[in-house]
Amino acid sequence: MQTTQTQIESPSLPQIPDYCVDIRDHGAVSDGQTLNTAAIAAAIAACAGAGGGRVLVPAGVWLTGPIHWRSRIELHLAEGAELRFSQRHEDYLPVVRQQRGGIVCMTYSPFLYAVDCEDIALTGPGLCNGQGEAWWPWKKAQPGMNELIRMCAERVPLEQRVFGTPEAGVRTDLCQFLDCRRVLIEDGTFIDSPAWTIHPVRCDDLTIRKVTVRNPERAPNTDGIDPDGCRRVLIEHCHVDTGDDGICLKSGWNEDGFEYGRPCEDVLIRHCTVLAAHGGFVIGSEVSGGIRNIHVHDCVFEGTAVGVRIKSKPGRGGFIRGILVERLHMRGIRREAILVTQRYNGNPHDRSPIDPDLPVTEIDDVSIREIDCDGCGCSIRLHGLPSHPLQGIELADLNIRGAAEACELLNVADLRMGNSVLSLSTTLSQ
Repeated sequence: MQTTQTQIESPSLPQIPDYCVDIRDHGAVSDGQTLNTAAIAAAIAACAGAGGGRVLVPAGVWLTGPIHWRSRIELHLAEGAELRFSQRHEDYLPVVRQQRGGIVCMTYSPFLYAVDCEDIALTGPGLCNGQGEAWWPWKKAQPGMNELIRMCAERVPLEQRVFGTPEAGVRTDLCQFLDCRRVLIEDGTFIDSPAWTIHPVRCDDLTIRKVTVRNPERAPNTDGIDPDGCRRVLIEHCHVDTGDDGICLKSGWNEDGFEYGRPCEDVLIRHCTVLAAHGGFVIGSEVSGGIRNIHVHDCVFEGTAVGVRIKSKPGRGGFIRGILVERLHMRGIRREAILVTQRYNGNPHDRSPIDPDLPVTEIDDVSIREIDCDGCGCSIRLHGLPSHPLQGIELADLNIRGAAEACELLNVADLRMGNSVLSLSTTLSQ
């Protein structure tokens, strides 16, 4: 087991020309009724045609469908600006290439979407309102997700993985930047996402700072910030209050993750606050491309279901290594303060048995230390597999008070635990 952390290289920021285009100059109307998709696209095209620059969304309510980036474009939401996304599913057609839950497919366009772009940004204090309630009921009827998982396992070509109908129920993200380089997301507020909120996929040099995400607890699969197979990432000073995982690192699902082979690596997360989410800092369960060289420090998790949550299962493969989590403050954690499991069963469409022949995620060099937690359901739960016990885990300087349940260790080897206080109580701390 290693105990040292590789230096994390800072991401490069986008270089965007000093030029500005106002969406009003291309026919955009801020009455909350006029659909401005074409006007915003025209403003972006004009700005790109001039070599790039800032596309300004002034104060007002701007109803729109999907917004598609071009290289060297910054979309800036001024104070008082609201992008209010249409609740008409057909406004997000034609389908586009994207990643849904770790698998590449063709379905409704993400609301904020970029593919194969460089030097792009989404900035400003304005609001991105996904009006996601029109999409949330699909969680109860999404046969397309079953079909997509089958297609992934059987290596069906992308051109045949086509959805984009209410009957299929394959939702899209509020913001997905796919295969982009030098990306900045700064200052804005994102609410009521249709599914995952900010989901950069296979991006290099990604900076997310001073962002707020708010989704109600009843909103299914509305993860906050999910870098997926990204390199050189900085996430700082963000506030996430959502209906699923808060800040979560991923790297693709099973066969798709193996084929792309893109680890999520060189990630620094600091000075963030997460409320209500399923997990404060999370890895997985889509880890088939691997997760490595991660540093999380000085964050606050309050009222989350789990504090630190690392999850995988047989079939995922990949690896999780070089993880350092330190100086976290937690309060009122509903379940585990710290959870590391190889037995995750959270997806109803992925019921792989615990089978020794399936690829198992290799977990090593995970250090979690200087954790202060006041109140939780269980202080520590570590679940390995009989054929692959958890190893290479260090827990140190933990102060976990008011736990309702004792620690639970199952198939764990080589656990290092030092200088910690774990108090057990009969009721959760209020």
